[in-house]
Amino acid sequence: MAELLTIDDVRSAAGMIDGRVLRTPALRSPGLSALLGVPTAVKLELLQRSGSFKARGAFAKILSLSGEARAAGVVGVSGGNHGIALADAAHELGVAATVVMPSTAPARSVELARASGADVRLTDGLAAAFGLMNDLVAAGATLVHPYDDEVVVAGQGTAGLEFAEDAPDVTDVLVSVGGGGFAAGVATAFHALVPGVRVWGVEVEGADALRRALAAGGPVDFTPTSVVSTLAAPHVSQLTYDHAVALLEDVLVVTDAEAAQGSLTLAHAQKVWAEPAAGCLVPAARAVLGRVGPGARLGLVLCGGNAVVEDVVRWAA
Repeated sequence: MAELLTIDDVRSAAGMIDGRVLRTPALRSPGLSALLGVPTAVKLELLQRSGSFKARGAFAKILSLSGEARAAGVVGVSGGNHGIALADAAHELGVAATVVMPSTAPARSVELARASGADVRLTDGLAAAFGLMNDLVAAGATLVHPYDDEVVVAGQGTAGLEFAEDAPDVTDVLVSVGGGGFAAGVATAFHALVPGVRVWGVEVEGADALRRALAAGGPVDFTPTSVVSTLAAPHVSQLTYDHAVALLEDVLVVTDAEAAQGSLTLAHAQKVWAEPAAGCLVPAARAVLGRVGPGARLGLVLCGGNAVVEDVVRWAA
C-alpha cells in the first residue's frame, strides 16, 4: 500500500508554487444552487493558467527537481491538459519539455503545447503514448507523470486546500477523476481541514479507470473509449488507488453525453465555459443529492476549460 499524503505535503507544495499559479476563485453559485436545490459553491480551476488545475502539479514537480534533472529535460504523457500545463511550466522555468499525446488528443491541446515550445510527439493510441514516454525516460529525460507522483498529487491538492479554506461549510465535494491524482490531492486537503466532509470522485463511461480498479481490488489496464480525453487514463496508479480507497466516499460514473450537457448547463447556470471533464460533476451532483438528501452543501471543483465549443455541443447531442 502506498503511503498517503498529508496536509503538510499539500502545504509544502502550496509554498513552492506560490506566485507561479493563480489562487482561483471559490464562489457561491446562485444559478447552480437554484438548479440543484441546495447551496452550491464552485472552485473555478478553469481560470487557472493553461486552463486547468494541471498547472499546479506541473510547477510543483519541476520546481522540486535538481539542476541536473532539469537540464535533462522533462517528459510527460497527456490526453490534453497535463501536456498543456507541462509545456507552459517548463517554458516559464527554462526547461526543455517533450509531451507525448495520442493522435486522438484535441487539436487545440496539441496546438497550445507546441505554442509553449514543447516537442509534441503524437502516437497511435494511449498505450503507445505511455510506451514512448517510458522509452524517453529510459533514454535520460526526467519524468513528470500526470498522476503517479507524490509531488504532482500534492501540487494538485493545493486547489483543495484553497477551496477548503474559502468554503469550509461544504458537506460534499465533487471532483473529476482521470488517473486519480487530482481527486487524491483534493481529498487529502479537505479531509484534513473540514471534519466530516464527503469527497466524491466522478468519471465518465469509457474513462472509468478508478471504478474498474475498485471492482478489481487494484489498478487494472484498459483501453479508454470516452470522448472526454482529459479523463481518459488507461489505469490509475497504486498511489491514487490507495488514496481513493481511504478518502473517497464513492465514485460516480456518467455518460459522455451527460458530461457534455453538464458543460452547457454550467455555461447557462454559472456563466463559465467548462470542459466535459468538469461538466460531468453536474449530473453526478444530482446523484449525490439522491443519496445524502437535501441537507447537503455542495462544492464542485471545475477542473478545466480547454474544450472547443463545437465539440461539446456535438457530444451533448
